[in-house]
Amino acid sequence: MTIKLPASVVQFAAGETALFDNFADYWNQWRTENSSTGKKFSYIAEKDGKMLTLEDKERALNAMLIREVGKRANFDLTSVPLEQAVSNPNVAWAAGNIVSQMIDAVLPDTMVQGTSAFSEIKTVGWGESAIFDIKSRDLFPVTKTGRGVGMRQAEMHKGFEKQLVLNPIGHMITVGVSLFRVLSGQESLADFTVKALRSIETEMTKDIYTAFAAAFTGLSTDATTGLKVTGFSVSDFTKLAQKVSAFSGGAKPVVLGTKVALSQVLPDDPNYRYDLTSPFVTMGYVRTLAGVDTLEIPQVADWASPFGVVISDASLWIVAPGTDKIVKCVLGGSTISHIDGQFDSALLLQDATFTKNWIAGVRTSAIGGLITL
Repeated sequence: MTIKLPASVVQFAAGETALFDNFADYWNQWRTENSSTGKKFSYIAEKDGKMLTLEDKERALNAMLIREVGKRANFDLTSVPLEQAVSNPNVAWAAGNIVSQMIDAVLPDTMVQGTSAFSEIKTVGWGESAIFDIKSRDLFPVTKTGRGVGMRQAEMHKGFEKQLVLNPIGHMITVGVSLFRVLSGQESLADFTVKALRSIETEMTKDIYTAFAAAFTGLSTDATTGLKVTGFSVSDFTKLAQKVSAFSGGAKPVVLGTKVALSQVLPDDPNYRYDLTSPFVTMGYVRTLAGVDTLEIPQVADWASPFGVVISDASLWIVAPGTDKIVKCVLGGSTISHIDGQFDSALLLQDATFTKNWIAGVRTSAIGGLITL
């Protein structure tokens, strides 16, 4: 397990982190096997010479979850019929908060790994604001003194930092869940947690990408000083990369885009050749052009518009990841949960509501270039 647990999760675990370590391992294997980009994450692949499948880990994790619910509720789930046990409010509280802490165990690391090229992830306490110190990216002017040394002192300059604030906003998910079916093993709490985690991750990623794309909309298209061009050419691509690097202190630029957009990053020469093992064939785009590396942004589904997607397939962004990140995303405190009573629904389901505070916004001194295809 390579994910470092947040302090709030460690505090909740009270030193017994096995459940959360196992969930982090399960999550890493799940996203490795379901990655659209082929990215691999660290997880335990075998034990005692036996390969560990997701199904193996899910069964073990569900058993651990049920034991942890009873422990946290301070209630023996076998002391009464299960349909009576699930009406204990402590059982509902324990189940909801264990799921919340499992989400928090992996969410910050997941967001960092997914958007680190252009977004900084910061965690603050519940109800707190995040303050960012934005440094000036320009240099001090240099003045000629002339032939002699009798010139009066040059005009004084000083660089000042600016502080900008982001305040996390609450986001809620409400789903129907049957604690009886969960605690009797008929439904998987591990699978439920992954779906809740993916829901939060997707919406947060959507917010980050939306803020990122909006930051480029007002760029100038001036042929000399602009940072935005229409249509791909190696010449314009190289010029933009040079500008971004020069005004980012010489930091190495990269080009970001979806697989569809990056497939347009090709040499102007129509006689280029590639073999069946080249990155263009195996990945769908070249890895490097004119010394600039390409980095794929995984596409995100727009669940509010069936079969629509969030990220533009007609945009290529050039940024310098080694400088200040363009977007800041702030996570506020722990995920909190609330589960309604057993008989509040005619379906005998409980309404489980999870609340997570976050916000994504542009708070930066960095620059970037945009190529619209």
